[in-house]
Amino acid sequence: MEITHFKTPLGIATIIGDENGIAKITIADEGKISTEIPVILRNAVTQLQEYFEGNRTHFNFKLNPQGTEFQQKVWQALIEIPYGKTISYLDLSKKLGDVKAIRAVASTNGKNPLWIVVPCHRVIGTDGSLTGYAGGLWRKKWLLEHENPSQQQTLLL
Repeated sequence: MEITHFKTPLGIATIIGDENGIAKITIADEGKISTEIPVILRNAVTQLQEYFEGNRTHFNFKLNPQGTEFQQKVWQALIEIPYGKTISYLDLSKKLGDVKAIRAVASTNGKNPLWIVVPCHRVIGTDGSLTGYAGGLWRKKWLLEHENPSQQQTLLL
């Protein structure tokens, strides 16, 4: 597995992957920035930088997250949430066919190894609250605002 670290508006991103795809993307408050990006990771780094610059709304590099069949199913459902939209944990559970699985879905959401690209930040509470995010609620809020910026109102004088 290759690894690289680069600076983002949310902290230092770490990308881990190989020829089979990107296995993990996380962001931390601190860390060492890589001086070179392995060839196999360059496309992912470029696409994430474009996302943070506001020039990309979806990703098309190969993913290879490791998880159970259920986790893979939940993570695939997350990928299907459109850019700039949100879904509740309850609605995600319904979409997956089992409303009673809401806790398992929420737990799997929290174990998502591919932050941002598999958009677990787009899952919110039924009441619209920003419940749970492994990277911290401030990052979840930032990502949602980045994807759906408020329209500023202009006042006529």
